[in-house]
Amino acid sequence: IEKQFAVKAVEHAQTYWNLLEAVPPSSLKLTRLDDEIHEHFSQDFPELIENPQKIKMLDEEWMKDPTGKERWRKFISAYEKRVDDYNFGSLIRTNSSGEYSETNSIFVTRMQFYAIEIARNRLGFNDDIYAEAQKEKAKAKKAQQS
Repeated sequence: IEKQFAVKAVEHAQTYWNLLEAVPPSSLKLTRLDDEIHEHFSQDFPELIENPQKIKMLDEEWMKDPTGKERWRKFISAYEKRVDDYNFGSLIRTNSSGEYSETNSIFVTRMQFYAIEIARNRLGFNDDIYAEAQKEKAKAKKAQQS
């Protein structure tokens, strides 16, 4: 079962990365509840909103220490009956500037993923991924025409 969770988490990460490359992230909607999730995240974790670098570069220790875990547990439980797979495992990049990798990914719940990635998208932290992918696509198209 653990292996199945890992496979699903990797598939989810790959799908999300493909989405970031295909759609401008600042206009991306991840759920029908994006606005509500972001507002709730802002209220429950104001120190992250006030210091966006903490959203850009996640502190795994802070997220998983007893106080952080309890705060996240409370946040996540609000979506139990409202978001499918709300507590399912997902991979998230610790540094939003980098790709998914062994050293730049941690395991979180789906709701943590949504809260953080919605904030990253709204702050423009994922826009470079899209821009770079579009540059590569244009370069490949140009090379094909030559």
